[in-house]
Amino acid sequence: RATGCDIFTAGQYLQPTKSHLPVDRYVHPDEFNIYKEAGLKMGFRAVMSGPLVRSSYHAEELMNLS
Repeated sequence: RATGCDIFTAGQYLQPTKSHLPVDRYVHPDEFNIYKEAGLKMGFRAVMSGPLVRSSYHAEELMNLS
């Protein structure tokens, strides 16, 4: 927040191929709800958090929320 960032996204890393780092653990979808609530409490204007979320995920929608 101190850098002026208004949008926060959190997603699950998925190993694209065997030559990439393995997944350490799979995060339960309920845990992503906790991350979303924490981001909103920290003052982020828009938060998208879920297993398949990427930084470009619904980017235009998030920009309109912020």
